[in-house]
Amino acid sequence: MASIRKRGNSYQITVSNGRRIDGSQIVETATFTPDPKRTEKQNQKALEKFVFEFEEKVKSGKFLDGEKITFQAFSDTWLSDYALQHLEPTTIDIYKKLLRVHIIPAIGNLKLARIQPAHLNKLYNAMLLERKDGREGGYSPTTIKRVHALISSILNTAVKWNVVLENPCERVSPPKQRRDADSIQFFTLEETGLFLAAVDAALAAGRIHTQHKVFFHLALFCGLRRGELVALTWADFDFNRCTVSITKSTGLVDGKPFTKAPKNKTSSRTVSVPESVMMLVRNYQREQYRLRLSLGSYWKGNNYVFIQADGKQMYPSTPYSVFKDVIHRHNQMASDAELLPDIPLHGLRHTSATLLISQNVDIRTVSGRLGHAQTSTTMNIYSHQLQSMDEKAANTLESLLHPVKSKIC
Repeated sequence: MASIRKRGNSYQITVSNGRRIDGSQIVETATFTPDPKRTEKQNQKALEKFVFEFEEKVKSGKFLDGEKITFQAFSDTWLSDYALQHLEPTTIDIYKKLLRVHIIPAIGNLKLARIQPAHLNKLYNAMLLERKDGREGGYSPTTIKRVHALISSILNTAVKWNVVLENPCERVSPPKQRRDADSIQFFTLEETGLFLAAVDAALAAGRIHTQHKVFFHLALFCGLRRGELVALTWADFDFNRCTVSITKSTGLVDGKPFTKAPKNKTSSRTVSVPESVMMLVRNYQREQYRLRLSLGSYWKGNNYVFIQADGKQMYPSTPYSVFKDVIHRHNQMASDAELLPDIPLHGLRHTSATLLISQNVDIRTVSGRLGHAQTSTTMNIYSHQLQSMDEKAANTLESLLHPVKSKIC
């Protein structure tokens, strides 16, 4: 039976949990703090419920003590008892990698209740200075923020489960994420023209296939994400209306492709496609159909637009390697004035948005095409281009009003 002792403004609950080999008693303790917003009667009922649940956990062997369990052991419990029930498989896969690469080596052996802000600051500072993949420099504030958010989520769960009393992440500020022109990589209008010409040259030389050209055109002209493109099926295209519907996305889970619904409601959307690009898509569809007939029983496809040699869905990492090869081979032959910057594949999406904004397309339309949950997200990401437009607006007003001012004076 539980023992309850009042200590200041809280209650200490003690439950016997058997005996050690030497005969001494094993005692588990927990602390209950009344809610000042509740009435005395309500807090009494909450205390009784807390004591009952604590006793049941101890008896069933499910009680977790933050002074005894390590962060690594608790994170395993968190993954199995919380993450699997509440998170997407692709998200869990990302979290497992963050835990394996960054978090467990740094704080995995620490007892949960002994983790201090200093431990977390040390981890974040180390990540800023040095990477673990051999590349130069440290990790971006964005990556560190993700690590911090994951640790905080795990420790918040520990607080809710009464394993620890507080979350030390609440007293730590990770490096701020910078949203400036240097953090968003994209092609200029001239570079976009050079890239499209490089794609045509690679196709003519047989280094890439028609589907790769279609992939890059849809990324540029529609602002689609890689996972959204890889997940496309032919049923998503409306050739009469020149639109493509985005209803799913493909990522990697444990190294294998996994297709799911987009992460938010606004990511599911219908995007208008330029007629020239839709004609390219239509011609590629005919080409894929001829390939399907030629393969006969060797065809393993399931109506995906972007495919492997046997018709199966394209592997998500394939477009990246093809994209990088197109840029690399172009730059080998190009003059200094026509060199392409080595932007990431996601930079095609940024290019699409940046070019639209530069042509005075309203931010709500751009945000809708990108599938952002809020226009503020679009404004934060592309603030560099919006600032440029603001400067143009100032110059326009000056050129417009200066002659009038001169006449008055």
